[in-house]
Amino acid sequence: MLRFPRTAAAVAVLLTVSACNASDKAAAPAATAIPDVEIPELSLATLQEVTKELSLDAYEGRAPGTPGEEKTVAYLIKKYQEAGLKPGNNGSWTQDVPLVEITAKNATPLTFTGGKAPVTAQYAKDYVAFSYRVQPTTAVKDSDVVFVGYGIVAPEKGWNDYAGLDVKGKTVVVLVNDPDWQTKEAKGEFNGRAMTYYGRWSYKYEEAARQGAAAVLIVHDTEPAAYGWNVVESSNTGTNYLAESKNGGADQTVANGWIQLPKARELFASAGQDLDKLRDAAGKKGFKPVALNGVKANFGFDNDISKKMSRNVIGVLPGAKRPDEYVLYTGHWDHLGRCTPVAGDDICNGAVDNATGIAGLVTLAQAFNKAGAPDRSIVFLAVTAEESGLLGSKYYAENPIFPLSQTVGGVNMDALNSVGPAKDIVVVGGGKSELDAYVEKLAKMEGRTVKAEPTPEKGFYYRSDHFSFAKLGVPMFNFGSGDELVEGGVEAGQKASEDYEKNRYHAPGDEYEAITNWGGMMADLRLYYAAGRMLAMTEAWPNWVEGDEFRAARDKSRAAAK
Repeated sequence: MLRFPRTAAAVAVLLTVSACNASDKAAAPAATAIPDVEIPELSLATLQEVTKELSLDAYEGRAPGTPGEEKTVAYLIKKYQEAGLKPGNNGSWTQDVPLVEITAKNATPLTFTGGKAPVTAQYAKDYVAFSYRVQPTTAVKDSDVVFVGYGIVAPEKGWNDYAGLDVKGKTVVVLVNDPDWQTKEAKGEFNGRAMTYYGRWSYKYEEAARQGAAAVLIVHDTEPAAYGWNVVESSNTGTNYLAESKNGGADQTVANGWIQLPKARELFASAGQDLDKLRDAAGKKGFKPVALNGVKANFGFDNDISKKMSRNVIGVLPGAKRPDEYVLYTGHWDHLGRCTPVAGDDICNGAVDNATGIAGLVTLAQAFNKAGAPDRSIVFLAVTAEESGLLGSKYYAENPIFPLSQTVGGVNMDALNSVGPAKDIVVVGGGKSELDAYVEKLAKMEGRTVKAEPTPEKGFYYRSDHFSFAKLGVPMFNFGSGDELVEGGVEAGQKASEDYEKNRYHAPGDEYEAITNWGGMMADLRLYYAAGRMLAMTEAWPNWVEGDEFRAARDKSRAAAK
């Protein structure tokens, strides 16, 4: 999944914190809370060695649950040991991550009866659906249909689209994105054009499940979704991957799905409602859900289910003064495995995405150990199944080895800058946390400028492993070079980005030999080292700004720790 609008310098490298030009609402910590740090010499040889090894054909593209995983895990343990780390899971280097593959098949049409006329939606063409419940058959029968606007419950904003409504056993129809997505500026109740987590499809499904709905259908509209129906169709008609839960997904909706906008309009018209007028009403606080009286939804499909065990790899450098407080470095070791052949090559080696990020973990581990342990412990977490939906990081965040209440924050590295040093840092998700001040200091230290996210409406903030931790309250850095290269400027940066996306991203061409410039990676690793060292040497506990969707989780977590 492409998670960022530019790819060569950092395919999915985001900044989950704000910069100086986007932090007007952030409550920055006192300047004295951010220590000065020295950046030691980082090993280019280590970065290249680890990237090259993990990109070999012998690793078969590092797909979870394959012999490639076995080789990857064994190699990472060896490199962690050599870097001077300790096993991170109670004497073990790994954390088991049970995965489930679910593939829907034999899907029926989605039919709505009880209105002025029956409405039928064809699978893939008009609707898609899948289940997070691990069961052989999914069936939604004679389910009442209710329109719940944007499907948001945000107490900190005084917003509840489900207020006074019992949706148990019902099918809820929801809108994608936030109520104020059409605002041109990144300001407003839900940050205007800058999407919040409440706007993401995954949140819509989670909230519907919490409310007890039988099924949820998101109305697809290309502009607020930020992608066309082709993306929805291709992403939801094949195999879905889940982190296995103890209850087999029993707390989830029976089915989650999307429905095309024209078909949704037809449905609402059959029920005597005007969807466009209801969409306008749903954008205003105080909107009340609207039942499509008499309308019943019916659809179903079978599920092919298989299970496999994968692993996260965890090393730790114990802190010198406060070893029970933790700073995270994360990156995903997995890639796509074998994929569509190009010129007879069917191995997606994933050199940039994300052998470079894992090589960065090892390189930084070496540097921290040589420099001496900081006050707080440093955790180096290489996660599995990112390419399948952030599953390894999600599993760790929900089953942490080191309590999230004691995790200060951290840095996620997902595809390092392979085109050369840049003058700028690209920022996504500006104005969200007290980490803003750290970003400003980092930029000044290295003589770089910080630029805001160019397309905040697309929600790229929520599409990489850092999000698994942010969602549960932990502020995470995740940043990388922009397009303004030291040599060649913006034009060269954009050209390189387009070349990578077209010829190598998620394709067999993403190989070690294609990386010809390591200067950008080394420059960014300096920033990553300094960011983690600052967090590890301060006594501060950075938080999200008041009103941010992750603030409540952090407050609750820290209150429990205290």
